[in-house]
Amino acid sequence: MSPRLDAPRTPDAPSTAVPLVHPTTPSPGHPAAPLDDLIDRPLDRPLDRIGPVDARALSKQLFARLAELEEGTHDHAYVRNTLVELNLALVRFAAARFGTRSEPMEDIVQVGTIGLIKAIDRFELTRGVEFPTFAMPTIIGEIKRFFRDTSWSVHVPRRLQELRLDLARAGDALAQRLDRAPTVAELAEELGISPEEVVEGMAASNAYTAASLDAQPDEEDGSGGEAALADRLGYEDHGLTGIEYIASLKPMIASLPARERQILSLRFVSGMTQSEIGTELGISQMHVSRLLARTLARLRRGLTLEE
Repeated sequence: MSPRLDAPRTPDAPSTAVPLVHPTTPSPGHPAAPLDDLIDRPLDRPLDRIGPVDARALSKQLFARLAELEEGTHDHAYVRNTLVELNLALVRFAAARFGTRSEPMEDIVQVGTIGLIKAIDRFELTRGVEFPTFAMPTIIGEIKRFFRDTSWSVHVPRRLQELRLDLARAGDALAQRLDRAPTVAELAEELGISPEEVVEGMAASNAYTAASLDAQPDEEDGSGGEAALADRLGYEDHGLTGIEYIASLKPMIASLPARERQILSLRFVSGMTQSEIGTELGISQMHVSRLLARTLARLRRGLTLEE
């Protein structure tokens, strides 16, 4: 004879745990089975013919039985697994609320099932609360936590994630009262935190979403025809290649005679012509040209030797 829910099994009995794949609502063409028949069903009988009302009543029987079993035993694990399978409809109902998100529905259901298991482990019949009422906040909370942890484009600490939500709620409330956008000081006073923490939370909010580098500009912003974001983020700065040369030239220029350093400064810093430099120093333009050419050749040889 197959073991029954109200009869204990021996510890060495083979496992008959039902895989968590059967829906808890009646399948098409199969009416819901009578509750008395379900209570006395063999443990290896599928749960695909149990209606929602019967599932709730049967869950009460199973929770009463679960409270009598020792955790970690084969019987405890079987009854716990049966409760999970019996209440999967709660998970599907909660997951349907998040169907518009980008995450696959299978992943959402899997996360919600974790919440269902947590609710089963914490539920007590003596509280006088229906299990669906008790379990639904835990299931939805687990799903929301999943989206909160995975929807951020850049990972930030949980403290800042929660601060972002608090700032959003406080900002909406203050905007309604003040009829304008609240200031940082007003947000800090509303939440009882420092202005620095408000600024930190606002900065963290920028990590929640990110645009693709391949994103094309919107036609509405008047930038039609431009390249993708990655092509507009920056450009090649050819001046960067001269930084190394400048660093190498500094000691060479410092070793030049004072007049040659002055000629370089007037020519390349002040932008004066050779004639203007000659007038400034009281020498001819040809002399300035020879001194400038000699100085530049000396510096060029110094750079060549370093390379």
